[in-house]
Amino acid sequence: MGKAWKFGDDIDTDVIIQGKYLVINEAEELAKHVFENVRPEFPSEVRPGDFVVAGENFGCGSSREHAPLALKATGIEAVIAKSYARIFFRNAINIGLRVVECKETDRIDEGDEIEVDYERSVVVNKTKGEEYPINPMPEFLKNIIECGGLVEFGKKLISE
Repeated sequence: MGKAWKFGDDIDTDVIIQGKYLVINEAEELAKHVFENVRPEFPSEVRPGDFVVAGENFGCGSSREHAPLALKATGIEAVIAKSYARIFFRNAINIGLRVVECKETDRIDEGDEIEVDYERSVVVNKTKGEEYPINPMPEFLKNIIECGGLVEFGKKLISE
């Protein structure tokens, strides 16, 4: 269970991590600058297990992997959004960041205590005592995420 950090629609990759930080290759260093211009407190206050909750088209903009990599390095459990930019969604899967599609993110408020029940395909809002359905993820994508990303998934396949 973690805290909801609420964002709106069309959160682009430059909002997640500014272009000036693309020279940084260490995920932990990138994490120090996530949402720097719109939520300067985020890097210091986000806790492992928290959730980024957003509206439509999360991760639009450039195709850079820095945005999902920086988010994952913050320790968040997942991003929960109504929809994702296709390239961001695939980049997130490829690096092992959980991305959850939920059409009812408007019902989640900033600071709500939530969790995702992946088995039952619901977001559980502990603060409000509500549940919201999520789009189930295909099994092969779940496997990639559970391995920690595409590279680790590939290593696992080769070793089997």
